[in-house]
Amino acid sequence: MTSANSPTFDNSYAKQAERFYSPQAPVTVPSPELIRINTDLAAELGIDPQWLASPEGIATMAGNHVPEGAEPIATVYAGHQFGGWNPQLGDGRAVLLGELVAQNGIRYDWQLKGSGRTPYSRGGDGKSPLGPVLREYILCEAMAALNVPTTRALGAVTSGELVFRDQALPGAVFSRVAQSHIRVGTMQYFAARQDTDAVQDLSDYLIDRHFPAAAQASNPIFAMLNEIIGRQATLIAQWQSIGFIHGVMNTDNMLLCGETVDYGPCAFMDSYDPATVFSSIDRNGRYAYGNQPSIAHWNLAQLAQALLPILDNSPDASEKSAITLAQQALDAFPELFLKAYQNIIKDKLGLNSFSEADDPLYQDLLTLMKQEKADFTLCFRRLAELADEAECINNSVRELFDFNDSFTPWLQQWRQRLIEDTQTPAQRQAQMFKANPVFIPRNHLVQEAITAAERNNDFSFFNQLVDVLKTPHTFDPEKQRYAMPAKPNEQVLQTFCGT
Repeated sequence: MTSANSPTFDNSYAKQAERFYSPQAPVTVPSPELIRINTDLAAELGIDPQWLASPEGIATMAGNHVPEGAEPIATVYAGHQFGGWNPQLGDGRAVLLGELVAQNGIRYDWQLKGSGRTPYSRGGDGKSPLGPVLREYILCEAMAALNVPTTRALGAVTSGELVFRDQALPGAVFSRVAQSHIRVGTMQYFAARQDTDAVQDLSDYLIDRHFPAAAQASNPIFAMLNEIIGRQATLIAQWQSIGFIHGVMNTDNMLLCGETVDYGPCAFMDSYDPATVFSSIDRNGRYAYGNQPSIAHWNLAQLAQALLPILDNSPDASEKSAITLAQQALDAFPELFLKAYQNIIKDKLGLNSFSEADDPLYQDLLTLMKQEKADFTLCFRRLAELADEAECINNSVRELFDFNDSFTPWLQQWRQRLIEDTQTPAQRQAQMFKANPVFIPRNHLVQEAITAAERNNDFSFFNQLVDVLKTPHTFDPEKQRYAMPAKPNEQVLQTFCGT
């Protein structure tokens, strides 16, 4: 029996041909208990937060109850994982419960992650330990607060059972919301099988759901590809600007809607170094911070290749002409990324515009930061404070980070550049504060929240951290510990995906 307050589903992907998915009910768990619900997001999705926190809502998030109107499925896809091709992957530990249309008219997936075995589990148990659920909740909500396109956390519950990895760990189920879960690897799956009809059907679905303007173009598939490339260029520029390292940029972890997905071994960089890697499985640094733009470009090339059979819709279409179109679209990525990145960097530096002449100034700063092992986040935040020092006397991060003498010549150059700028110090600082957060989900804090929950069933620090990260750009000295870099004994050098 479903209550009157349960959400209203409007499922579209489940109405596509079954080659795109397998019907799959979530596996029930022994005794679920609520960890947290995202009341604001629930309201946006038209879900009554009180229902979501009720026994029926908790049972739904755990997979013990399938509400009326939900059509749970596990989707199929393929992917390049660390450059190696895997012809069949799929939702091995997740079930797409159904779709909801939010108040803004946008359609969203509600997925249960850690909900048990599916036809795509490949021998896995389909479960999730508690740690990865808490990590994803913290990270994706922090990214949302930083205005980065991302999947969202609707809620999380413990499962009341142990999950066995290298040790027995408490289990949990995560409720993830995304504009859709269709990946580069989804298109690759059908292209690899030479199922051109499926590639066309999936593209038509994507255009209808995510890229309606492309439908009006003379070549809708080409227009869609260009829009996807543009969204990814902007997304990766945002990642780079805040020191975010995804850690596992496989083609099956790139959503075509342009949202960040799968926060397994991800982390935020502390000391600046473009070679930074945290993921325990990225042994050769393929997905290091500095490689992320080129990897995104490589992933998009795999998408373009999958679309080749339908990319040219002209009367004299050929493989050669399709390749020409694909190359044209892909060649735009570096410039699109650079334009998006420089647009953010001008804000981070307090400039009205960013010209080629400003690039050496920025590159010199990065060189200094690497040389001095400067904290990426606090360095830019302190720079924002210097834009109008009189306004930051009582709310400064100076105790946490300040520029040493090595930065003095660079700071003089920066101040000289600001003289050419037309903004007032107050305007500049407001711009810089908006672009330079002070609170990020630092690795040692995320680990502290996970450890307290795993060992003592204590979620108080987890909840405090999530709350602080809702306002990443506003510094409160009483919350100073959340802005502090890790001490040597607190450093987290490796992160894990939890599969």
